[in-house]
Amino acid sequence: MSKLKTNRSAAKRFKFTKNGKIKRAHSHLRHKLSKKSPQRKRGLGGTTLVHESDMGRIIELLPYGVR
Repeated sequence: MSKLKTNRSAAKRFKFTKNGKIKRAHSHLRHKLSKKSPQRKRGLGGTTLVHESDMGRIIELLPYGVR
């Protein structure tokens, strides 16, 4: 069986946690920051977990990720 290719754009966007979940960064923090309040920007700064319904699609893109 041939090797599977990892989708490189997905590999840069998603990381696996130790317990097998997938984390991602928040969106809307790259531009037009002057109209966003400081509280909103702080809330967008961290990471969050990917929803369970999207896990299957991301796992297909990252076949060799730690699960």
